[in-house]
Amino acid sequence: MKAVILAGGLGTRISEESHLKPKPMIEIGGKPIIWHIMKIYSAHGINDFIICLGYKGYVVKEYFANYFLHTSDVTFDMQNNRMEVHEQHAEPWRVTLVDTGDHTQTGGRLKRVKHFLEEDEPFCFTYGDGLADIDIGASIAFHKSQHASATISAVTPPGRFGALRVDNGRVQAFEEKPAGDGGMINGGFFVLNPEVIDLIEGDHTVWEKYPLETLAQEGRLVAWNHHGFWQPMDTLRDKNHLEELWRAGKAPWKIWE
Repeated sequence: MKAVILAGGLGTRISEESHLKPKPMIEIGGKPIIWHIMKIYSAHGINDFIICLGYKGYVVKEYFANYFLHTSDVTFDMQNNRMEVHEQHAEPWRVTLVDTGDHTQTGGRLKRVKHFLEEDEPFCFTYGDGLADIDIGASIAFHKSQHASATISAVTPPGRFGALRVDNGRVQAFEEKPAGDGGMINGGFFVLNPEVIDLIEGDHTVWEKYPLETLAQEGRLVAWNHHGFWQPMDTLRDKNHLEELWRAGKAPWKIWE
């Protein structure tokens, strides 16, 4: 099974770092966030990736072009112009990098990689900036059991501000950054049948607008509820939060050994 990852956006809300590199290449624990996302999928047996590039896509290409070298023990024999690999620790990934345009919308990027997908096989689809301890395998099984065209992972958004409970002017309780109000939102981590791409008109199509709205109206979209950890990296504050979890050894999304 293949997984398509969006990695072409500008990441303007985290411009402190994205002016130097595409947002999915911003590091958590010394590794790009897209690496963490791929490790989540790989932990569930998905190792074939299609990455939709755009803004500064060459940075992503250079990273994967050198990935095997960076994860291996090597000897460079300068005299004989040879490189000997002693031991390699790279994952068994197959990574297809596709330039989908600097200004293409999310739906348009997906449409541009359609020819890399199998005609009758479901595939995974996600954003290059969100982490979760999501059970990918269970979401795929759910998708197949529902006979739907598309499955969306529904999540409860994390709270961003401390909440007060006040009675007659006195604070009765304070909770630092509680979860949202109970409403579920799009957490990414889709499972899709290829026919949904037919709803995408072109580069200007936003996946979250007409395609998803139409699928919902036609009863072809189902929700798989994820009640565990989920955190997007929208801002520098989000990035620092994820970094703190990783450094403390408390990263819930690290489901691999």
